[in-house]
Amino acid sequence: MSRRTIRRLVVLLVLVAGVVAAWASVHQSMPAWYARLWYPLEYEEAIREHAERNDLDPALIAAVIHTESGFVPDSRSSEGAVGLMQVLPATARFVADQPRRPSPPPHRLEDPEVNIAYGSRYMRYLVDSFGSVPKALAAYNGGESNVRRWLAESEARGTRLRMPEDIPFSETRAYVGRVSDLTPIYRRAYSDELAEGGG
Repeated sequence: MSRRTIRRLVVLLVLVAGVVAAWASVHQSMPAWYARLWYPLEYEEAIREHAERNDLDPALIAAVIHTESGFVPDSRSSEGAVGLMQVLPATARFVADQPRRPSPPPHRLEDPEVNIAYGSRYMRYLVDSFGSVPKALAAYNGGESNVRRWLAESEARGTRLRMPEDIPFSETRAYVGRVSDLTPIYRRAYSDELAEGGG
C-alpha cells in the first residue's frame, strides 16, 4: 500500500471519527430539533386536553403513548390492551365507574381521543393512589397489586422501594426508566405543541 493511500485512509478515518463524535454529542444532548426526528408526536390536542383535565404533564402522556404504542392507534397487545395508551377493556370499565366525571363509552377504546381520555384518567388515579409518577408508571405497566406487594415487602424489610432500581419485573423496571427518560425529551422537543393553548 502506497504512502498516499495510507494518508487518504488516515484522513478518511479522522473524518469518520469526527462525524461519529459529532453525532454522539448531538444524540447525548438531544436538542429539540433532533429529538423531533427520533420521537414523533401526534394527537397533541387530545393529549393537552386530557392531561389538563387530569392535572398531568402532557409530556408524560406523550411519553407513555410513545412507549406503549409508538403512536399507532390500532395497537393491540397479546393481553388484550388496546390503542395508543394500551388500555385494557377491564381498566376502561373501572375508570368509567369512577365518580369523577362522565366518560365516553369504554367500548370505543380504538378511538385515539377516547383512549387518551381513559389512559390519562387511569394515570391520574394511579398517581393519586401511589403518591408519585414513578410508582404510578410501575402500576400502569406491572399492575397495581404487584406494586402494592413490592411496597409492602420493602416496608416489612425496613427499606424504601427505589424506583425503578428495585422493581422486580425487568420489563416494568425498563418501562418506568424509559417513560421517565422520555418525558423531559417530549417536554423540551414539543414545548409549544404541548403547552396550554399550543398547536
